[in-house]
Amino acid sequence: MAHGRVTLAQVAESSGVSVGTVSKALNGRGQLSDDTRRRVLDAAAALGFEPGPDARAQAEGRSFIVGVLSTDSYGRFTIPILTGAEDTFGAGEISMLLAESRGDPIRERHYVQTLRSRHVDGIIVAGRTSDARTSITSLLGVPAVYALSPSQDPDDVSVVPDDAGGAARAIAHLVGTGRRRIAVVVGPRRHTASNHRVEGATRALGELGAELAGGEVLYGEWTERWGYEAARRLLGTTTFDGVFCANDQIARGVLECLRENGVDAPGAVGVVGVDNWDVIVEAARPSITSVDLNLRAVGRRAAELLVRKIGGEDVPGGVELVDCILVPRLST
Repeated sequence: MAHGRVTLAQVAESSGVSVGTVSKALNGRGQLSDDTRRRVLDAAAALGFEPGPDARAQAEGRSFIVGVLSTDSYGRFTIPILTGAEDTFGAGEISMLLAESRGDPIRERHYVQTLRSRHVDGIIVAGRTSDARTSITSLLGVPAVYALSPSQDPDDVSVVPDDAGGAARAIAHLVGTGRRRIAVVVGPRRHTASNHRVEGATRALGELGAELAGGEVLYGEWTERWGYEAARRLLGTTTFDGVFCANDQIARGVLECLRENGVDAPGAVGVVGVDNWDVIVEAARPSITSVDLNLRAVGRRAAELLVRKIGGEDVPGGVELVDCILVPRLST
């Protein structure tokens, strides 16, 4: 029996075949003759070979590990992306290593080096917003796909939710429930999510023959306080029967203000949020109809594209959109 851990190369040398043939014989794959397969198995047994998690990696020149580099310290956006990615990676017996940089470039560079030292086959670069981020592909040295936060480099591959399409779906839902004067309340102008959701909402209002209540979009913050203030402003200046809110916190603030002022939701005013964050939408009264960003599908698609890139396939650069999902609840 050999001393130390026996490698595939040692089995290959003993049986007079290639490392790839050893891998096929041990894993029951490939078109091998019975004699070749038996010779490999006998050599492995004689040497005391014990298949380990790196056996396939040795045979194919890969670690079968991918890195996930995130800026989301809370995990609210990264966790569903990870779950979706695992749906894809699990089938190929690929493991994931997660590193969270907290948005710090120095920490991010450190984790890039750490992941490279672990010989990862590729990296998913995930974010916590839909704002475009600086490309780090040149630092990675392995195939990469960006998820949620797209790369500013058009040659990189990015996968993001279709924010504009999700907003349009929310407006169509409000119109479908009989609303015709719909207010739009969003976060800061500087955020990509605000701009995309405004674009989708206003486009849908025009296409469906509905009116933007108050004549302008209300920009503010991503907070319940801003939702409450925006609703109070609307109640004092215009008539409206629907409100599209660019996130669930804003929507809960709007509902609180309506309730305190005796306005029935959804009887008099229907309200839709975005994110489908269960701790917000289910706890609100009434529960909030919300646009789910479908981040699990974002993660699944990012992983699919990364697997193709790792396999040497030429995947065109650019941003790929994933459809959002509207989840109806009592607020509409």
